[in-house]
Amino acid sequence: MPRLPLSLGLLFPLLFACSAAAENWPCWRGPRGDGTSTEAKLPTAWNDDQAGKQENIAWKVPLPGIGHSSPIIWGDTIFVTTCLVDAGDGKTPTDRLLLCLDKASGKERWRKTVCKAPLEKKHTLNSFASSTPTTDGQRVFVTFLESDSEDEKKNHGQMVVAAYDFAGNLLWTVRPGQFSSTHGYCSSPVLFEELLIVNGDHDGDSYIVALKQSDGSTVWKTPREHKTRSYCTPIIRTFGGAPQLILSGSKSVCSYNPRTGERIWNIDGPTEQFVASLVDDGKLLFMTCGFPERHILAIKPDGKGNVTDSHIAWRSKDNCSYVPSPIVCDGYFLVVADNGIASCFRCADGERMWLKRIGPGHSASLLTAGGLVYFTSDRGTTKIVKPGPDYDEVAVCELGEDCFASPAVSDGKLYLRGLGHLYCIGK
Repeated sequence: MPRLPLSLGLLFPLLFACSAAAENWPCWRGPRGDGTSTEAKLPTAWNDDQAGKQENIAWKVPLPGIGHSSPIIWGDTIFVTTCLVDAGDGKTPTDRLLLCLDKASGKERWRKTVCKAPLEKKHTLNSFASSTPTTDGQRVFVTFLESDSEDEKKNHGQMVVAAYDFAGNLLWTVRPGQFSSTHGYCSSPVLFEELLIVNGDHDGDSYIVALKQSDGSTVWKTPREHKTRSYCTPIIRTFGGAPQLILSGSKSVCSYNPRTGERIWNIDGPTEQFVASLVDDGKLLFMTCGFPERHILAIKPDGKGNVTDSHIAWRSKDNCSYVPSPIVCDGYFLVVADNGIASCFRCADGERMWLKRIGPGHSASLLTAGGLVYFTSDRGTTKIVKPGPDYDEVAVCELGEDCFASPAVSDGKLYLRGLGHLYCIGK
């Protein structure tokens, strides 16, 4: 698997990883923000049939409340967020929690209430704790929506961003902007140098905001002109010696200077709303979207200004993903549509190698390690595939419960969040 270029912000966590074979998993989709793991021997067999028969499950612990955020891992510590929905009737303020768990056992070390707010209106596939936290190894950063109790529609409120140390002490809390969406909230923050960057695309005065990690103060805040809900986590890459903050959303695909928030290039459309994040192979960026139009784009990243007519290398409009983020592995671009139809393209020219229905609904983003790609469905079934010119299914594994969160990897083990439990998979 080719090593992708790293920004300074994404490189920082790797400096403290135990080794190249045992990375920390400090944010959504891991240290590069693209679902790639350098670990070569992840589990390829597991099962939990909920009747007591388990295979290759190191531990399984119940999580309070419900959330679709992914676990993040640093050293011997796991962080995950949740919402105590059982206490929520739509009017009563409900706890949004940050949990700290022991990696070896899954035992809870502490929990903190980040905010209390009435349950907001959301899409049925969303949750009230969908934003994955991020960490620099000393602090953990988390974000929720604090809905306005006076708003009868319950789809409007303040973005809440908070920082804690590893002992659970609150360092700061800020509310950098409004957020309004009938589909609810999800915005996983990313780190770059001394900045914490959060996407605020919503149905109002949208923005991307960069906060100072030390105290939460706003360093820059860039308006998003189309003011349309989207849920993409940016990736940060270096092309031509300069870092770029790249995301799709709000009727566009855009690149920004992560230090200043100044826009570098943009592509109009190709649709209205976006969820899946971009990935790259070091040469091209790859984007998939699915509402209301469906597109996959391969984009040349060296443009300036509006590059709609000049920097799209190839395009497909068949079986594109809306929610699950795609993956790049060994020169192939793999994606699964929300309805469970998976595709494998050749990165260089966009030729489709194969098309295969691999199951029912899919929400979790793809993972790759050791030359294999992991597809996890909403029903908790993971199909492991070796990319290539033909569909090559290596294994099928069953979690035993629904799963909407994207996987995490650390020290040879796979961490999957089901609807009610967190699983550590491996010996």
